[in-house]
Amino acid sequence: MSSLATAQRSLADPEVRHPLWPPLTAGCPVTSTDEVAYPLDIDYAYDRVPAGLFERPAAHGLERWAPLLPPLAAPGLGEGNTPLVALPDGVYVKDESRNPTWSHKDRLNRVAVSAAKASGAQGIVVSSSGNHAAAAAAYAARAGLPCAVFTSPFAPPAVASHLRAYGATVLTVPLASVRTLMLRIVDELGFQSVSSVTDTAHTGHPFGPEGYKTIAYEIFLDLGRRAPAAVYLPTGYGELLFGVTKGFQELARLGLTRTVPRMYSCEPAAAGALAEAVRTGRPTARVPVGPTAAYAIDCEITGHRGVVALRESRGAALTVTDEQMAGAQAELAAQGLWQELSAAAGLAGLRAHGAPEADGPVVCVATSSGYKDSTTATAAFAPMDPDWPAIKARLVR
Repeated sequence: MSSLATAQRSLADPEVRHPLWPPLTAGCPVTSTDEVAYPLDIDYAYDRVPAGLFERPAAHGLERWAPLLPPLAAPGLGEGNTPLVALPDGVYVKDESRNPTWSHKDRLNRVAVSAAKASGAQGIVVSSSGNHAAAAAAYAARAGLPCAVFTSPFAPPAVASHLRAYGATVLTVPLASVRTLMLRIVDELGFQSVSSVTDTAHTGHPFGPEGYKTIAYEIFLDLGRRAPAAVYLPTGYGELLFGVTKGFQELARLGLTRTVPRMYSCEPAAAGALAEAVRTGRPTARVPVGPTAAYAIDCEITGHRGVVALRESRGAALTVTDEQMAGAQAELAAQGLWQELSAAAGLAGLRAHGAPEADGPVVCVATSSGYKDSTTATAAFAPMDPDWPAIKARLVR
């Protein structure tokens, strides 16, 4: 099956359209302003979607959904088809830690790295604290492309090992220099950025969030061909939120569901840029970031994608504390699901704010493995007395 993608269109004004190629990674050149860089959305020939596309079960590899994705020019790693796990109270958890590099970012990078490959880029460049960088490096290696990663010197030590294992060039420079250097790598070396290159708002790669639509497709199939009533998602820049929302909108557009679930973004209370944009009615917002261990989603700026997703799904922007995320993380671990702190933000949002009264299941997306946490593997087990009474006392309480 081949892609039915037809064009790029501005999220500020869907009537403003651009050819599908090249990917406009710095936002829409027509509708963007000095204050806001508006990202691009991808349009498709929906009238040509094969009638049986959703009749078959989900499968590993995003090529399963090729007609509703941009061209997949780079090979995959068996991403997607992650499990939907029911908690004892009936809430479902979509466990994205089961992807090849243990996070949801594999879906984005299968699509974004494919765009770089198809565009003839000499490599890819990314700025990321962890999950996005690891996935970009893995898919670049798979595609035979060099990968340059700007990451924080405060990222967990395991992140650098993960990146170098894939052959990525890891660059740790002051944050203020990252955008300028990324643009030089793009302009002078012919690399393509798979993360944001603008300072006015988060734009990101226009093709990448399309990979997240497949989460919605899989949830639909796993729930017996129905849409949930609500979905709670950890949220940083809002790309995951946008992609999953769009996936459910496409299911409704194709006549497969009658409704689109209410979408709930769940950000750290120490940041909350999307919540601020929604509160003030602005297309994007920048906020100061306070102390938080949820380093994967502690974003000082949001993109317009998240605002669009919440508005069109009649959802809401929620914030959660580190304590609430830690409680949700412990709840998931007690059910055999080990997630990093940021990944538990969706369940934390549900537990802290409650679910709306609605007819249908509630789904929380859990985004990445506990191996990604900054505190993982920092403490060893202390030796203890091998005497039987001491062992028995630990087991019988």
